[in-house]
Amino acid sequence: MSSPVIARPNPYLITLVAGRTYYWCRCGRSRTQPFCDGSHRGTGFAPLKYVAGQDGEEVLFCGCKHTATAPFCDGAHTNLPGGSPLDDPDSPENRAIRLVEERTGPRTLLNGDCYVITPSQASTDSRGALHYAYLISRELGARYQTQVVLEVGAESSPPLCFPDCDVILFVESGNGTIIISGRPFQVRATDGLHVRPAEAFALIAAQASTLRVFALASPGSQMMWLERMPENFDANYAQRIVSVDTEQRVAMGPRYFQRLVDHRIGSEVITQFIGHIPPSKAAAHRHLYEETIIVLSGEGCIWTEDRKAKVRAGDVIFLPRKQLHSLQALSSAGMDVVGVICPGNNPSINYY
Repeated sequence: MSSPVIARPNPYLITLVAGRTYYWCRCGRSRTQPFCDGSHRGTGFAPLKYVAGQDGEEVLFCGCKHTATAPFCDGAHTNLPGGSPLDDPDSPENRAIRLVEERTGPRTLLNGDCYVITPSQASTDSRGALHYAYLISRELGARYQTQVVLEVGAESSPPLCFPDCDVILFVESGNGTIIISGRPFQVRATDGLHVRPAEAFALIAAQASTLRVFALASPGSQMMWLERMPENFDANYAQRIVSVDTEQRVAMGPRYFQRLVDHRIGSEVITQFIGHIPPSKAAAHRHLYEETIIVLSGEGCIWTEDRKAKVRAGDVIFLPRKQLHSLQALSSAGMDVVGVICPGNNPSINYY
């Protein structure tokens, strides 16, 4: 065999037992997937030995056998035949799914703790020149994150921090300066930035501009206001800003994405990406991470088990870990989104 057999496009969800040895099938011919049954003999492929460390850990073992991070899925299946299936929104089953239009405050509630929130309808507070609204929090069902939308005009915001948290910022609109613990960074719309634990930040809009930024912290905590900006910038991680670069796009079937903030600039817990969804509905799937999606342009629909809700530019979607969902783009030009996953480092890893 010159290449392995694709046992199935999507990975296998496995709950590990600490100390147990697992032999992951490399050849794809085993009848006891994803584990070896000896069918590799004569193929040139040998199974991979893996000893579990943490008891009860849930992992995704690769089923397509093309992963570069064996035995774990790395999303390679999304670009193999059958790896990025689409769903028919007009099927009899999907036509029976109820469209939820009623709101609980600024939120449209779907299955589980999944919801869509419209920031313009959320309760807004002010601190000096800064206006802010909490969109995602533990009180609203999140386990790993807090998200706040921040907006400042001509004046500087007061310095603030999320104690002991990694923070990822996304500039939705405007331009100006973001100061991270004394170090200034010039920013524009669609830039992503990383603020390390113990650091603080402040926003300054350019003249005649309004700077609107989404801040996501993990693990979730409340913002803390500071009297002065600390000078504790961690120079071991000098690069803090990532801009959109079409050369960095990664295909995911008919969709694509670019990682903005991730482990390459020191964010080990949170990964931020920006992506495009052409007019289509993905097959319903799940992730082992918690995810937040901000709709930047276009209109669409978010589907869960037996509910769906319309989404449009400006809306924020919260998806709990392991929540069944499907995001559909309805606009002829598709939808542009920015997402944050935590804990996680690869937005193309999913299971069915």
